[in-house]
Amino acid sequence: MRSAKVLVATVAVALAGCAAAPMGSSSAAGASAPPRLGQPISEAQLAKWNIDVRTPDGLGLPPGKGSVADGKKVYDAKCLACHGEAAKGGPVFGAMVGGIGSFKTNTRVLTPGSMYPYAGVLFDYVRRAMPMNAPQSLTDDESYAVSAYILHLNGLMPANGVGDAKTFTALVMPNRDGFISDTRPDVKAERCMSNCPPISSTRGKK
Repeated sequence: MRSAKVLVATVAVALAGCAAAPMGSSSAAGASAPPRLGQPISEAQLAKWNIDVRTPDGLGLPPGKGSVADGKKVYDAKCLACHGEAAKGGPVFGAMVGGIGSFKTNTRVLTPGSMYPYAGVLFDYVRRAMPMNAPQSLTDDESYAVSAYILHLNGLMPANGVGDAKTFTALVMPNRDGFISDTRPDVKAERCMSNCPPISSTRGKK
């Protein structure tokens, strides 16, 4: 019986101690520790991530070039295993050739030639995501060359063609006018790094 009374007294003291401490309080060390917000990033470091290509003006297409002939070599070495011979479809992905004009029918065939409105879209995707087992491992010249080869297979570049920023921007893709412009206000957002207005103040404005 005595041990039971001791246990009750101990629990009562512990509860009293909890009640005495304010809710949500933290230790002095924890309260004074600054938040761990990381480190500032420089414009040079940010440029390594900022590799997107803007269409239709091709802003962001880098210097360099690649021929259709060189593109076939790169394709056969690094792309054929997934996409198949001459991009006609392989064990991982379907065909990347043909289908031009099919978007006006009920049996659409999605390929870079039939779907993409600008050649820069193809380059951007190849450089950013291919090959699947080693994305961003291709040089800019290799990305230009592979893109030129695929465009050639779709009948959009001659066999002696060379892909670069100028030719890709000038190339008129078959489905260029098959898209509707996105007029939502958020697609026109401007980069802001300091003294930015609250999101609620810009939402819904044109």
